[in-house]
Amino acid sequence: MLFSLFLIFVGAALFATLALAARQSLIIGYIVLGVVLGPWGVAWVTDTQLIQDISNIGIIFLLFLLGLHLSPNKLFDLLKQTMFVTLLTSGSFALIGWGVAMLSGFTLSNAIVVGVACMFSSTIIGLKLLPTTVLHHKHTGEVIISVLLLQDLIAIVVLLAFQAVSSEQNAMLELAKLVVLLPALIGVAWGLKKFVLMKLFFKFDRIQEYVFLLTIAWCLGIAELAYAIGFSHETGAFIAGITVATSPIAMFISESLKPLRDFFLVLFFFALGAGLNITALGDIWVPAVGLGLAMLVAKPVIFRFALRKVSETNRLGWETGFRLGQMSEFSLLIVFVALQSALVDNTTVYFVQLATLVTFIGSSYSVVLRYPTPVAVSDKLRRD
Repeated sequence: MLFSLFLIFVGAALFATLALAARQSLIIGYIVLGVVLGPWGVAWVTDTQLIQDISNIGIIFLLFLLGLHLSPNKLFDLLKQTMFVTLLTSGSFALIGWGVAMLSGFTLSNAIVVGVACMFSSTIIGLKLLPTTVLHHKHTGEVIISVLLLQDLIAIVVLLAFQAVSSEQNAMLELAKLVVLLPALIGVAWGLKKFVLMKLFFKFDRIQEYVFLLTIAWCLGIAELAYAIGFSHETGAFIAGITVATSPIAMFISESLKPLRDFFLVLFFFALGAGLNITALGDIWVPAVGLGLAMLVAKPVIFRFALRKVSETNRLGWETGFRLGQMSEFSLLIVFVALQSALVDNTTVYFVQLATLVTFIGSSYSVVLRYPTPVAVSDKLRRD
């Protein structure tokens, strides 16, 4: 494990330097490094499942930090504003993905899963390339966050549905968990925050190390509680963040956890590249690249159209579309769950995996060159 971390972070520093010199996103460097060092490259790092498990903590922290910046009232207002946009765009992306898969010779069931996988944009890339000033203080950041949140909620419902198909329990009973247990989870988290967490914060808030440890315990504790009752860790982490969002210590927590989040996200993108089985792509790599390019072209156009329908500006529509112009980490999770549920075959998984990587690379490149980001090479576009 130590040798693997040595290879990953020394390699990440090297590839990040090359990526910045080539005016690329750092994320692309991490993915390419995974392809090179992984089992299908030079095979210097072979235990990619362990790296993937550890890197998932980065996604948990990312959702926790996202929740920290959204008070419940603001969250509901944002979701109401972008409900139409999210449903229209997600449905359109699903139709495009289904159409490309059918034209590529996939069966109907496999094509439907491909279409569902195309519905979502990456929360990680969308937020990673969004400057803090835009994230917290501008309407563009609010729109992007609310769209991503609604997409994540849809993805959670889809994952529950796929899991229900392979479950011995009644499918309706499995889906009913969302209606009954989710409000219960929110209630428990709110109660623990009010009567336990905040009392500890206020009593020992001068000891920064203690606040840091208590924050991590809170995030991972609620995430594990959510997982124990059938939801994802990411759902629990997001709820943990929202419950603390209105506290005066929220901004300190946010700043203190960012380095930890970034550490795990490097591992996440490395594992993503390392998990791509190049030898299994065969004849599907051409349509997979075609699907990725279709998403890169269609998403900005459709987002711009949908946002104009709700009276947003052209400029906001295009920027939102380019920033959300990729497929998602949920796309990968959905096809993996569908594979476990015997809804798709391995070829479909590789197809979606390659298409997702194409969109990650293409979208990151286009955003870094067009819009302000924390990792831009140009001083004019670099924003923290």
